[in-house]
Amino acid sequence: MKWFGRKAATPGERPALGRGWSGQNYMGLGHIATFGASGSGLAEGSSYESQVRSAVVANPVAQRSMRLVCEGAGGAPVVARGGAEGSAGEADRASLLALLLRRSGGQALVETLAMHLLLHGNAYVQIGHDAQGRPADLYALRPERVSVEADARGWPMAYAYRVRDGVTRLPSEDAAGRTAVIHLKCVHPLDDHYGLGCLSAAAGAVAIHNVASAWNKALLDNAARPSGALVHAPADGVPMSPDQFDRLRAELETLFSGSGNAGRPMLLEGGLSWQAMSLSPADMDFVGLKGAAAREIALAFGVPPMLVGLPGDTAYANYKEANRALWRQTILPMLERILRGVSQGLEGWFPGVSLGVDMDGLSVLAEERGALWAQVAAADFLSDDEKRAMVGLARDGQG
Repeated sequence: MKWFGRKAATPGERPALGRGWSGQNYMGLGHIATFGASGSGLAEGSSYESQVRSAVVANPVAQRSMRLVCEGAGGAPVVARGGAEGSAGEADRASLLALLLRRSGGQALVETLAMHLLLHGNAYVQIGHDAQGRPADLYALRPERVSVEADARGWPMAYAYRVRDGVTRLPSEDAAGRTAVIHLKCVHPLDDHYGLGCLSAAAGAVAIHNVASAWNKALLDNAARPSGALVHAPADGVPMSPDQFDRLRAELETLFSGSGNAGRPMLLEGGLSWQAMSLSPADMDFVGLKGAAAREIALAFGVPPMLVGLPGDTAYANYKEANRALWRQTILPMLERILRGVSQGLEGWFPGVSLGVDMDGLSVLAEERGALWAQVAAADFLSDDEKRAMVGLARDGQG
């Protein structure tokens, strides 16, 4: 089998791979996580879609963290390097770069792939061709709809794409042995076929944060006061009849519950008295619990808490330093994974051409690049070609 246009090792030289770990469990935060058909680690009884809805759609910390990473990756300047010399190489570099930046079906490819890798741990790119058989379109497939079909030794040979009741089989290579579907994945310690996303790691913190937000809203709906109790202690010792109890409960729900009835005076009779139930300091600890959950969510997404507006974070001296940490530790490694994978997958049509980030075009790293350029320029013992290589530029005469 050929991979990315190159001659791969013969089947006898490669070890057999596992089929994933769908039958194995691992202990998560208060629940057991399992792997489904698409290989994403999910809480038992949960699907990838339900976790996305509870985390990214309903949780502001997770959504902001995702946007910081994905929009940063999608907006980074990208350049194409290498390939043949002369006009042919220049045309290949321009074509590959245009293919990467082209919007297919309205989706921005790099931003979409970054989102899939971050949340699911896997990203799949289907290569569309023109009439001449050259790549004309790159489309990111929804990862939860894709499953790997392996051969007898466990190596991927095709991908099954499921939408509702329909299944489309996508071979990993075309008839010429070139890549048809590019599979990008984050490292997974227990699976040969699928990568590991951040949703499972953030699931416990997301649940805590969402419940704390719901508790806050319920408290505000109750006029921002803790609950109390009506105590019935009549002088004659006669208990309240069922009709009286039902009428009293209906009046309380109608006239005295909800934020619209906040502060409304209550007239009690017949041996009734109101006893407020205040919250102890231990009960009020949900505020600190919610803040800790928000930090865990940001940690799972690889975002410094300062950048999502969490107060009290002193891990970084200032916002600028935290932003540089986000790019160095999260966005740039993800971009490197995406651009290298796409370059390798298209190598059969664009030999020797590689995609990379234009570090000089990143304003967030301008200070670091300026210091590097100053150090390289002051090194008189280096040749011009060596200086160009140290700052990431091609040699004179090369693209």
